[in-house]
Amino acid sequence: MIHMIVNTVVFAVLGLAIMLLGYLVIEKLTPEKTWREISENKNTALAIVVASLILGISVIISAAIHG
Repeated sequence: MIHMIVNTVVFAVLGLAIMLLGYLVIEKLTPEKTWREISENKNTALAIVVASLILGISVIISAAIHG
């Protein structure tokens, strides 16, 4: 039982770390700072694009971890 809980926590932390790394790569590749553009300039289109990229990265990470 404890083995399953440890596995869940480890894979959750690993998945979040990889997702954060993916976002940082996207942030470096884009010419504008995406978070500032979304929060200060209220760029809804960019928010939708970034959200879809994060969802896509999450699905890929989930499939890779799940097998």
